[in-house]
Amino acid sequence: MKEIVSFINRRHQLIQHMEDGVAIIPTAPEAIRNRDSHYLYRFDSYFYYLTGFTEPESVLLLVAGEKPRSVLFCRDKDIEREIWDGFRHGPEGAKEVFGVDEAYSISRLDELAPQLLANQPRLHYSLGADASWDARVTGWLNQVRAQVRGGVSAPAEIADVRLLLDEMRLFKSEGEIAIMRRAAEISSGAHRRAMRATKPGSTEYEIEAELIHEFRRHGAQSPAYHSIVAGGANACVLHYVFNDAPLRDGDLLLIDAGCELDGYASDITRTFPVNGKFSSPQRDLYELVLASQAAAIEAVRPGNHWNAPHEAALQVLVRGFIDFGLCKGTVDAVLESGDYRRFYMHRTGHWLGLDVHDAGEYKKNGEWRLLEPGMALTVEPGCYVRPADNVPEHYWNIGIRIEDDAVVTQQGCDIITQAAPKSVADIEALMAS
Repeated sequence: MKEIVSFINRRHQLIQHMEDGVAIIPTAPEAIRNRDSHYLYRFDSYFYYLTGFTEPESVLLLVAGEKPRSVLFCRDKDIEREIWDGFRHGPEGAKEVFGVDEAYSISRLDELAPQLLANQPRLHYSLGADASWDARVTGWLNQVRAQVRGGVSAPAEIADVRLLLDEMRLFKSEGEIAIMRRAAEISSGAHRRAMRATKPGSTEYEIEAELIHEFRRHGAQSPAYHSIVAGGANACVLHYVFNDAPLRDGDLLLIDAGCELDGYASDITRTFPVNGKFSSPQRDLYELVLASQAAAIEAVRPGNHWNAPHEAALQVLVRGFIDFGLCKGTVDAVLESGDYRRFYMHRTGHWLGLDVHDAGEYKKNGEWRLLEPGMALTVEPGCYVRPADNVPEHYWNIGIRIEDDAVVTQQGCDIITQAAPKSVADIEALMAS
């Protein structure tokens, strides 16, 4: 019941932010994988954030103003379909369990939606997110407009409901953080398992299987995103997805993987030697990335702007790139020219929550927004060295990223993924055991 209350409170909060009008938030559609086989269903994050309801073919309408209420449309209770597809709440069950004010069959949506839109000043809807829903909503608005001679008016304004929801989702509640901590704990264990399982001659997909096994055996529903298991030169491909190459003695293995638990994502990257021992060049670059991450984590604190961790990581990385002969010139000159981007081309983090790249603006009024307690983000500097004439050969094909999940606190930040080893000594000790 405590969990349901949090969803009810979010709906009330959104209605207050809306002030007037009607919001329409549909869940995600089911997707066919091939022929009559579907992808594993995953609900829409905005819809779930407001309802906790995980069934497909569902839509939430919120009515603000003098008589605020929540209206859920969902699939009918159908014993015959439940034999094939599993349990359905049905409108009556959904109303009771999820605390909405009204619930109807999804088959009545086209009948009742125009009635709910009639004489409302504003529609809150994510226009442009889904063309089929845009067409359907437009049809409802046109039905209302057709009643103008009867004194019925249609919403004169469409506001993007995501702007209100993104700001709400940016600040995690204690309940949300508790789920994210557990997801981080499971994912950290999966990375430890992967380190123990890795050896020369194994394959990327074998290690991916170890990750998935650890996710599922601890109750996570799925990976939060397609796991990256990239050995050797593959680690220099930022979004490597094939996970099918053999792991060679002397190479590094980069794993970017995290589980999704009860809708919430974790996101961890660790890089370690396939044979359990860093070579000297590997250690040099690894320690550099680790130091840059430490500087970035130190900058994750209330009052600092969003870009402060990235700037802190860059200062350390660029100094190291110059020291190791990857870049030439002063730190300021390399930063100004952007020459460092040959080896570090992405940013140092992103918001984290229901989506692995979670909702929330990074700037407000053109300025980087300030970090505040309750925000959750990743901290993930890296270094990727591809073969090039002006790059020392002993660094070729070394790709390193170190990523942790941070929750901003009153004093600084809490790294909730620290159970995944990342110091050279801890990694080598774990792999030796």
